[in-house]
Amino acid sequence: MSGTYEKRLLTGRDRTNGLLTKLWQIPWSFVLLIGLIAGVGYVALYSAGGGGPEPYATKHAVRFGFGLVMMLCIALIDIRLIAKLAWLGYLAGVGLLVLVLLHGNVGKGAQRWIDIGPLQLQPSELMKILLVLALAAWFHRASWEKVGNPLFLIPPAILVLIPVALILKQPNLGTALITAMIGGAVFFAAGARLWKFAIIAAGVAVAAPIAYDHLRDYQKARITTFLDPESDPLGAGYNIIQSKIALGSGGMFGKGFLQGTQGHLNFLPEKQTDFIFTMIAEEFGLAGALVVLSLLALVVVFCFLVAFRSKHQFGRLVAIGLGTNFFLYVFVNVAMVTGSIPVGGVPLPLISHGGSAMLTTMLGFGLLLSVYVHRDAEFGVARD
Repeated sequence: MSGTYEKRLLTGRDRTNGLLTKLWQIPWSFVLLIGLIAGVGYVALYSAGGGGPEPYATKHAVRFGFGLVMMLCIALIDIRLIAKLAWLGYLAGVGLLVLVLLHGNVGKGAQRWIDIGPLQLQPSELMKILLVLALAAWFHRASWEKVGNPLFLIPPAILVLIPVALILKQPNLGTALITAMIGGAVFFAAGARLWKFAIIAAGVAVAAPIAYDHLRDYQKARITTFLDPESDPLGAGYNIIQSKIALGSGGMFGKGFLQGTQGHLNFLPEKQTDFIFTMIAEEFGLAGALVVLSLLALVVVFCFLVAFRSKHQFGRLVAIGLGTNFFLYVFVNVAMVTGSIPVGGVPLPLISHGGSAMLTTMLGFGLLLSVYVHRDAEFGVARD
């Protein structure tokens, strides 16, 4: 009995020491970086709320705090266990997308959210993370020759098309396109040949005019407004016109904290979500906007550094997929508010107000840190 007790005690100590070792291995400079970006979000949402913590900034801080704890817990989970659960996670994500179509909440003409207890979840955001894991699980032991076989690429292509089709059904064209591009990035990182992408690009170009005819009226209006915002300055073109006015009025160093006229006089729409970057640029100018973009760029750089340092293919593909997801979040949001692409509902990660975006962003960071902590894990040999 004594020997059994001592064995259990030693096992418990080993586990505790292992967790402490993993905590020590976490790159705390990265944790500080995302905390700094979330702090920028708190300041911007404080201003968006009229100069007070309610109704946006306090919720943002609480969500980030919850997400931070979740991220650190996920970082301690062995990446090999995550790989084993990848398929189950993908099936759960597809199930949530189906549930949205059957029983989801309708808002602004789209059916994208479901209520899970006190949380309103947008499964399409979560699905992007789960898709990365599933694709990484498919490719992580495949040899270069195996990936070169077109038949081997059919199952993962189906893995991408299923969520894309379900997200288009909501409808959510922007998120569907981003999901497809994330899948493409993982395919490319896994070794899919460039000529296959060229064929897909040619097919998309041919199908684009046909797809345009099947777009909803508000989606066509976004494209028309993108090409000529002044054609409907008080309707479809209002958002981007006001955004450009706010961006230009900020100048080099901005009007000052809480002094943004476009935002505080309510000319700027959705200033707490889609157009939060515009509000930052108006109050802190081009200098402040570049600082924010630099911080966000460092996150993307870290993602790809983790991919380079990982000794297993699963970790590399996960880090590249998550880095691509974060980059597309930032690129689409900033390009949208500057009038470089049509307006769509894509938030600025860690800064915009929104529970689903914060939850999925921190979930992705937890997986990224798990890859980093377990970068030397042994997965076995590549399959032929």
